[in-house]
Amino acid sequence: MNIFRSLIGKVWQDPNAAEVVKISSGQLYLVRPGNIRTSRECIYNDCMATVRRLPSVEHNFQLVITKVYEDGDQDLLQDEDETDEEKVFLISEELEFRTGQTDGDPNFVWRDLHGDVDEFFEFVAAGTNAPTCAFFETCMYRAMYERKYKRSADGIQDAALAEFMWRPPTIPKPNPRRKVAKNVGSTVVSSAANPIELDEPETTPESSQVDNTFMSFMEVLLKEEAELYFWDVEADGFRNDGIVTAQIIKQTDANYVYWLTASNDKGLILAHRISSDMNQRFSHKMQSLTWNHLGDDNSQSSWLFRFASPEDFGKVIQVFTCCLWESLHQTPWNKAKPEDQNYVLRSNEDVEMRDVEDEEEDEEEVFSELDPDEEASDDSEPEEDDEEAPKNTPGERNSQLTVGYKGDRSYVVRGNNIGVFNHSNDHSVKYYATISNIATTKGKLFKPKHVMLHDQDTKMILQNPTDPSSLYSMDIERGKVVEEWKVHDDITVDHIAPENKFAPTTREQTLVGVSHNSLFRIDPRVSGTKLVESQFKQYVSKNKFSGVATTASGKLAVASEKGDIRLFDSIGKNAKTALPPLGDPIIGIDVTADGRYIVGTTSTYLLLIDTLIGEGRYQGQLGFDRSFPATAKPQPVRLQLSPQHVNYMGRIAFTPAKFNQGEGQEENAIVTSSGQFVIAWDFAKVKKGQINKYEIKKYEDHVVQDSFKFGDDKEIVVALNNNVLAINKKNLKRPTRQSLAPAGIASRSNIVNSPY
Repeated sequence: MNIFRSLIGKVWQDPNAAEVVKISSGQLYLVRPGNIRTSRECIYNDCMATVRRLPSVEHNFQLVITKVYEDGDQDLLQDEDETDEEKVFLISEELEFRTGQTDGDPNFVWRDLHGDVDEFFEFVAAGTNAPTCAFFETCMYRAMYERKYKRSADGIQDAALAEFMWRPPTIPKPNPRRKVAKNVGSTVVSSAANPIELDEPETTPESSQVDNTFMSFMEVLLKEEAELYFWDVEADGFRNDGIVTAQIIKQTDANYVYWLTASNDKGLILAHRISSDMNQRFSHKMQSLTWNHLGDDNSQSSWLFRFASPEDFGKVIQVFTCCLWESLHQTPWNKAKPEDQNYVLRSNEDVEMRDVEDEEEDEEEVFSELDPDEEASDDSEPEEDDEEAPKNTPGERNSQLTVGYKGDRSYVVRGNNIGVFNHSNDHSVKYYATISNIATTKGKLFKPKHVMLHDQDTKMILQNPTDPSSLYSMDIERGKVVEEWKVHDDITVDHIAPENKFAPTTREQTLVGVSHNSLFRIDPRVSGTKLVESQFKQYVSKNKFSGVATTASGKLAVASEKGDIRLFDSIGKNAKTALPPLGDPIIGIDVTADGRYIVGTTSTYLLLIDTLIGEGRYQGQLGFDRSFPATAKPQPVRLQLSPQHVNYMGRIAFTPAKFNQGEGQEENAIVTSSGQFVIAWDFAKVKKGQINKYEIKKYEDHVVQDSFKFGDDKEIVVALNNNVLAINKKNLKRPTRQSLAPAGIASRSNIVNSPY
């Protein structure tokens, strides 16, 4: 580095030199070691790397990667509202900056602080000579030095920069230690204890006594050494808290209560009760477990264990999964069938879908970049002009959204009123009318529990929570309930669905109903009760069915509060496929038109199922038509938010997820919401194994429900507590700290527009 001291001094001492050093040609990649099929994604095919001084904040520098266009290319994007022309990174130790080679070319690598802990960026400086690369590297270390010590790097010796040179973490193999191989299937009696959160204790007799008291009621099921990381909100990155002893323990004075703990030679550092709220994620490449912890004040924190060997990591997956399953089912793990155990364990494996081409570039993305009609647009709110704006009922809030199949309309339930909104040509929604005072045919007011459009959007089927055995048919043009359909004297109608996915666009009169333990067809044309006895399937056990969805050909997927999913080829017969529960209640279910994919919604994750049978006698058919072999059930895929993002968003409670839909259209997106956030997954990329490809839009108000406009895969209709609007999917962005964090923690200093 000595040969550059003179040159660096000239640049470094000039406060007017915004750019300290530049490499004018290279390629930028996003590397995801944990992704099997697409572990290396090219972000910019031609770009330059610059170390830039932040003039407004002393001793702070940015690493800037700027896309380079060929002549004429940039003109193609001049009409776009926003272009992704450069990426900016605040230079700090947290980047874990390092150098290396890719196929003989020099490269620079640094952490993606907004991605998973194992994701990083790689700038390949092909054709750049060694002295230039070394000069660039030295400038990066000097920038880190100034940021850390808040003083100039002029005149410092090379040895002072050594601390910023990244070295791979080493996890020493532990001394001989206790190997626990306990059966977690035994049961105990008594009451459950409250969850606790412990700060790192001091080595005092009192703290030791607390640890001993807590552990006296525990049985150790697993004990391994690990690196402990904590997500530092201020630094917006994982902080390494050193080597700890990671344990999974069982509470002996309560039924099926398990804890994840970390301790060191000073005592217990943390004790988090194992539950679905942990939002756990396993990375096989990193051999890590990441999770969230919800504090007593509903604040989120994110943690990570990184294990020394694949063997240790494999034990953690096995024991953690068993403990979580038992806590959800309140049943010993060894009571589950071996094939069901394997199904549950596979939900933690890396994803690889069948029959999906791993394309270098998605044609649709290219067209969307060049098509001016597909520009991102601001959210549209209902405008007030010639029409009277909806009057909000005091004390009521929007509770449901249903998007029309015909006539470009959406309907929002608010108390015992229904707001009608038009979809305009400028991709906005506009208030049209209110259907007021929903009432039975006898004039008794009620607030609809669930609504569904019917008969080419001329009717709306309403469920009355005070009369669960009947349905009510409302004439939309008249804005009045005109018929009451008594379905059965003893069977309730808990959920309804169209006869097939696109039946509401036709004159089809029948529909599908579900009670807590039965599936049946409803035909309003028959005399007396409307349940069709010949198309009725009832189970003796309490299945707690929680939702039903139909394919374009009328096949059915039924979910339950227990978390299982049944696939039927028709009503009245046994299910062709019964997929065992992971344990979390499914609150909503949707299916692609062809029946290939199912998405079930739980509170904290979406469950994606590929119904294609991959082996055996019926290979190539769907689980709706044939049963899966007992030893070859589909792999359940969890779509969940990164624990780091959840850290900013707070408690997650997904609304029922939906595919985009339209006759003759292929589903390419999944949309849901949680709290103030609309979330969409790129389904095409999910099928390639990129399950982290989601984008988010935050609102100031709570999102009640969202859904794609029928026949459109870009326009999303969003119902807030007190508003209805439309948003183009391009307005959803990859989540960052700035876009997710509540006001007040968007940055840790007065630096403007600087990512951390």
